[in-house]
Order: sequence, then C-alpha cells, then structure tokens
Amino acid sequence: MTDVLIYGDTIRHPELRHEVPLTLGDPFLYAEHDDRRYITITDFEWPRLQDAGVDAELISPFKLGLDDLLDSGMKYWEMALELTLRAVQQIGVTEAIVPHTFPLMVGEHLRANGIELTPEREFFDRRRRVKNESELAGIRRAQRAAEAGMDAARDLFRRAQQSNGSLVVDGKPLTSERVKLAIQDAFTKHGCSAEEFIVSHGAQSAIGHDMGSGQIRAGEPIVIDLWPKDGETACYADMTRTYCIGDVPHELREYHRLAKESLDRSLEAVRAGAIGADVYAVSCEPFHREGHKTLLNKEPGEVIEDGYFHSLGHGVGLDVHEQPGLGRAGAEDLLAGDVVTLEPGLYRRGWGGCRLEDIVLVTNAGAENLTDYPYELEP
Repeated sequence: MTDVLIYGDTIRHPELRHEVPLTLGDPFLYAEHDDRRYITITDFEWPRLQDAGVDAELISPFKLGLDDLLDSGMKYWEMALELTLRAVQQIGVTEAIVPHTFPLMVGEHLRANGIELTPEREFFDRRRRVKNESELAGIRRAQRAAEAGMDAARDLFRRAQQSNGSLVVDGKPLTSERVKLAIQDAFTKHGCSAEEFIVSHGAQSAIGHDMGSGQIRAGEPIVIDLWPKDGETACYADMTRTYCIGDVPHELREYHRLAKESLDRSLEAVRAGAIGADVYAVSCEPFHREGHKTLLNKEPGEVIEDGYFHSLGHGVGLDVHEQPGLGRAGAEDLLAGDVVTLEPGLYRRGWGGCRLEDIVLVTNAGAENLTDYPYELEP
C-alpha cells in the first residue's frame, strides 16, 4: 500500500477533513503506512478524535520531544517542522504521496531530511469523489438549507410592490443586500453558513459569478445561486433558480425554457459510467438547435459573451467545486456515489441571463435528484 502524508487543518484542507471528520483549526500530521493510520496532534484534541471514532493511532508531540524543543528557544514554526519530521521518521515513512496543497515549507524540510514526496492530485480527488453516508447526510442538510434560503428570497419577492418605478417591501427598497440577509438567516436556522452567494439582477446576471448588488427592479432577471455549507460535516450543496417580478420579458421566458430543457435532458443522461463531456454535449443540444453559442460550437480562440458560455457542472462535497467535471474537458467516467451539479444557463451581455441548477447523486440506475424545488420564473 502506498504511504500517504497530509498536513494542515480540517478547515482549509478537504483531503484531511475527508479522513478526520472534525473541525480542527490548528495544523497537524496525518499519515498512512503499512495499512495503518496515524495522527500527530496535541493531546487535548484526543478526546474529540476518540469520541468521533477516528480509527488512527494518536501520537503525542510530547512523546516526540516537545518539552526539549520548548526549552531550546526554537520558534514555534521551527518546532512544528521538527515534530513533523520526527513523527514521519517514527512511523517509518520514507516516501509518500501528498496532496497538491501540501505546505511547501513542510515538504522542503522533509525532503531535506531524506523523505521522498510526490504530489498526486488525482489520487486525493478520486478518494473523495464517492461520498460516505456522513457526507451525503451533510449534503442533504445543506440542500434543505439552500431551499429554505430560496424560500426566504421568494417571500420578499412575493411581497414586493412597485412604487415610482422601483420595488419596495414594507416600505423599504428591495435590494440584493436585503435578500442576502434573509437568505443568510435561513441558512443559520438550518445549521449552515455561507461566506458568499449570488443574488444578481439585470445585467449583473449575465456576468459569471457577479455576486449581485443594488436595487432590484421589476421586469428584470434575478439569478439566485446558493452554496451553503453544513455545520456538522463541512459539506456543501449548490442550487440556482432564476426569477422575475412583474411582467416577464419574452426573451427571459425563452432563456428559461431552453435552460429547463437542457437540465431535464442532462438529468436523463447522468448515470454511473457516463462520461462527463458526453453529458455536457447533451446539455448543449437545445441551445445549438436555437442558434446559441456554446463552448462546443464556437470558433477556436473565440471568446463568447452571449450564449451558454460555461460547463454543465462539477462535483460537490467538502469543496463546492471539486471533481468530476462536466464540461468540454470532462473525460472521466461518473462514479456511483459522485454528487454533481447540473446548471445550464443562457446569457446576453448587458441585458441579463437565466440559470437553473440542481444537485444530483450519481447511481448505477441514473441520477437521484437531491434538489426538491420548483423552477417557475414567477416567485
């Protein structure tokens, strides 16, 4: 069995959170050697690891000589490097694969002392793709939070009234910022959080990941893209809906019709063994039929601002964007247990756009749609 080393915390390093399902904010060493797992971490974290049933041998920094290092006058980061080296040597690792995010300073210190390290991104990506039961439960909870957030936005939209060409709710202007506060509150009530998400409107909605700002007006597209994180497992969900308050422009209805057809056809194409790029090609067909540009029918080197200018989707789990990819370069087979997004959209620069997004679990029989939410343009 190949030896593995991961170093970091479980907040910023999903490869580590996958192995140690706890929020641990200080960096520590995780190792796999001879079919056994090891964790070198401060002793006061041991009860949490044991209560969580983490199957690993715990190594105390004090057993590696921390007392002497503390008395030596070393800087804290020098002690961390030395303790990591001593742990690796004690475990018996002489060569190992590491994530592509492995800290450079730690890697250089280990290599300078004879430890051979090889970054292997695909190894760690693939190890995290098939979700375990705990991760799936976290994704489902996060998805329910996303739907609650969408409910909060729709409640504001339904209560909006037109006043002098603007939209107001309870006498106050309806803005992206106000909608975001309501969504954030819904996330919190469901045990989830999000540092950022999209409530864009008008021309903003045609610009990739413009997070949205300012006053929302009647008759313009409103794109809401939410990716809350479950507080217990640190797993994400991801969903998008598009709305319009008041009279819906014909162009937006047409965009929505095509996006929904693309989503439906993509959902039918998803199953274990399907190629990501093939599913993406299916999603492009409705847009091609109506003469819109995609990444498949554009000229080489052409930059497209109008049309369906992004991929169909991506994996979701401990990162909101992870493998596998469902785009032009998505050459990998989908695996039973993958969780992926399907998010076709259509846009016109300077005017706006429409995107619909569901999150689905890949199975041998097809796709289980984890999203349970209506698609209508009218809120």
